[in-house]
Amino acid sequence: MNRRMAILRSCAALLLLACLAPALGAWEREPLSAFAARRAKLLATLNAPVVLFGYTGHEEANPSYVFMQEENFYYLSGHNEEGAALLLVPESADEKGWTGGRETLYLPPHDFNEEKWNGPRMGFDDPGIKEKTGFARVANFSQLRDELALLAKNYPEIYTELPGPHDEGYPHAAIWSKWVKEAAPQATVKDASSAIGTLRAIKSPGELELIQKAIDPSIDAQLTAMKLVRPGLYEYQVAAKMVEIHEYAGCETEAYSPIVGTSINSTVLHYNKLDRRIEDGNIVLMDVGGQYSGYASDITRTIPANGKFTARQREIYEIVLGAQNAALAALKPGMTIGGKDATTSLQKIAMDYIDSHGKDLEGHSLGKYYIHGLSHHVGLNVHDPSGPNFATQPLQPGMVITIEPGIYIPAEKIGVRIEDDVLITPEGYKLLTARLPRSPDEIEKIMAEGKAEREKALP
Repeated sequence: MNRRMAILRSCAALLLLACLAPALGAWEREPLSAFAARRAKLLATLNAPVVLFGYTGHEEANPSYVFMQEENFYYLSGHNEEGAALLLVPESADEKGWTGGRETLYLPPHDFNEEKWNGPRMGFDDPGIKEKTGFARVANFSQLRDELALLAKNYPEIYTELPGPHDEGYPHAAIWSKWVKEAAPQATVKDASSAIGTLRAIKSPGELELIQKAIDPSIDAQLTAMKLVRPGLYEYQVAAKMVEIHEYAGCETEAYSPIVGTSINSTVLHYNKLDRRIEDGNIVLMDVGGQYSGYASDITRTIPANGKFTARQREIYEIVLGAQNAALAALKPGMTIGGKDATTSLQKIAMDYIDSHGKDLEGHSLGKYYIHGLSHHVGLNVHDPSGPNFATQPLQPGMVITIEPGIYIPAEKIGVRIEDDVLITPEGYKLLTARLPRSPDEIEKIMAEGKAEREKALP
């Protein structure tokens, strides 16, 4: 085990002991009526039976794993325990002899020996279970197979999650779609993921509150890091402090693996080794965001290691900032994240700005060093689904996206990304990360304050 991993594991153990109770106890859930409204919208869209499955708790064998519900299942149910499923049935089913109700949440029976180790769970026959879950009918999971087979006699199509880009890591959708096909072999099994993604793209007021509660400690962590960073620290030390701030504020986990890269590492988009020592004259890129009650934040800032940008670092930084400001100036409903239309594509606006400002050491334009997309949706996933063709679909009020241009020049060991989270409003946008400075002058001022505080604390 290398030194970095030993320190991170020790920090993780201490943080777990110190923060487990407040972090896990901080989980907030929207009103049950919000989940019921989503189920009604989905059923109205598909007009066919829909069956979805939660995670079982066995998707990851890592002993440090903390259970997090499958996102689409949680979005529709609000249920964050293992081994559940839900079934939505059209109103027309009643006319065909269906007596199982329009919405059913299936829960496993209690395993009291297991609960002695992992805590109490909801059971399908608990007193008041309907009121606790918001479902008119709660049944034993073992009933689902027979009831699904009965429905399939009258419905030629059944919707569930099919394997695809959303099925990352553990093959959840592959396993359960196969189960559905075996339970109802006469039905055509279709994918509900796109329809659910379309719903998820527009955030409810409750979701916006939870996203902001993920963003706020992430801003605090970035501000602390700006005051902390200096030559001599290691990347992992910066990341550890930021994670500590997230967890102390109630974040249950990180929205993604922290990215803190200095020197050449700043040019690696998903760099996560975090083992380099920060040196005088380096740039430090920090892409770190917390997750609160299931909802993600996604924020990046790039700062000078010694508190002062070099002339070249400032030049590249200001070009990236200019590209971000150009995209923000155009941001409103009807614009698109991607595409080639210069009048509507935010990606093209940012690219055109970068490509027309500044040169590399050989005199070439900088557009080739902008190697990723400008934006993605944010919600229950840091790269939240939004239905088909997310890059070219017109933006709508209620969507939350990132704006994150960047320039990465390995030959100069300079990587700069500035990333903020924004809410699309009827008039334009709201910068959810507005409290975190973006200008190089403000960043240098905060870093100078941190240096002064450290010097003052010296004996």
